[in-house]
Amino acid sequence: MQTLSQKQFCPKGEGDIVPALFERVAIDLREKGFSINPTSLPMDLSESLSAHVSLMDDAKFSAAGVGRGDGFMRSNFVRTDQISWITGDSEAGSDWLKWASSLQKYLNEKLLLGLFSFESQFAHYGAGDYYKRHSDAFKGEANRVLSLVLYLNHGWAIADGGELVLYQNDQDSEGIKVTPLLGTLVVFLSEDFPHEVLPASRDRYSVAGWYRVNSSIATKVDPPR
Repeated sequence: MQTLSQKQFCPKGEGDIVPALFERVAIDLREKGFSINPTSLPMDLSESLSAHVSLMDDAKFSAAGVGRGDGFMRSNFVRTDQISWITGDSEAGSDWLKWASSLQKYLNEKLLLGLFSFESQFAHYGAGDYYKRHSDAFKGEANRVLSLVLYLNHGWAIADGGELVLYQNDQDSEGIKVTPLLGTLVVFLSEDFPHEVLPASRDRYSVAGWYRVNSSIATKVDPPR
């Protein structure tokens, strides 16, 4: 396999540099369907997103729910976190969307996934909040193809809890636990990996994102908001 450039991606979009992280994600997805990369995102981008979300007004967050469009509903039985969609109106949000777009282009070229669009949100879990076991897409539904999670928490200790648990199939009862430490990036096939977020003992911030294929038709634009 040809070795890709080891230079770090610049969030400002200067040049056409492919980071080693992109290569690792592509190889992992091809070989096992998920990729866990501790403290791997460029530090300037991680720090910028962390600083931004910590200063956001509480009013910009709303209670998270499940489903989309007419099927959307809020259920504290399933999840209790707060979310805020990333629109690119802040410098940190814009840089993140540019980075995600670069990853999208790379994965389409290397894996031929047909990723068409990307949506992303900040998530805030207060002490005790959770998101029970679920999948981001149902089998056979051509909507979310790849899921991303990026963590924005400094100095996270194992005793703080709040791990992501990634299950490798529906029968898996143990899963793989991921500590939500600043700059840790998780990417996985949306249909194939159920997952959950365990309660934490302190505030926990992250970014969640999904790459989608184009399933719009004349009477329905996808994704709905």
